[in-house]
Amino acid sequence: MDSESQALPTLRQQGDVYLLDLGDGENRFNPDRNSVIEELLAEVEAAPAPRALVTVASGKVWSNGLDLEWFQAHPDRVQEALDQTERLFAAFLGAGIPTVAAIQGHCFAGGAMLALAHDYLIMREDRGYLCLPEADLGLPFTPGMNSLLLDRLPRRTAHEVMVTGRRYGGTDAAAAGIVDQVASEDLLVPAAIERAAGQAPKNPETLRAIKRRIYERTIELLETSHPLGS
Repeated sequence: MDSESQALPTLRQQGDVYLLDLGDGENRFNPDRNSVIEELLAEVEAAPAPRALVTVASGKVWSNGLDLEWFQAHPDRVQEALDQTERLFAAFLGAGIPTVAAIQGHCFAGGAMLALAHDYLIMREDRGYLCLPEADLGLPFTPGMNSLLLDRLPRRTAHEVMVTGRRYGGTDAAAAGIVDQVASEDLLVPAAIERAAGQAPKNPETLRAIKRRIYERTIELLETSHPLGS
């Protein structure tokens, strides 16, 4: 399924928890999809408390990162699209709502970074890999991406993840401190909803202030354009 034909992300509500569904394709990041995700996140943030967000997908992939086909087709907009994707990571990282990533399938590159920008990560235990293959693709991390990964991963794990491009299954990802929990396929989303619902009453302004102070430098880097190769 190419980026032009893939359905856009959607939002539905289950009690105090909103489920942001990335879709059932490769769920890659391009300006159209990014804009929809930004709007849906803003919609949840604007809803009255209690509320929380679980980001889900279906099929074999949670997200495979940047939409490289779109980038190749729009060389004049590469920097714009990359900047927008990094701002999306920043929006999740500093969101004034509890966020949980329910990772049912492959989670690669920018997809892994979006997952790590959530407060809590739950991964399917028996299928799917989380991987940052940039070292193998010849793509150095931007300053904002670099800071995000160092903030959200144990230091030695961050080194291995970023330098080796290792693929982590759910159990290995939990052991390395990349994800917080693993679950079977049928329990993955219910576990994520339960976790999110338990945090939903948190005061939005307080939560946003805490997160933005924890990750102040990373958010600043993600929200600032850095020319490719810099």
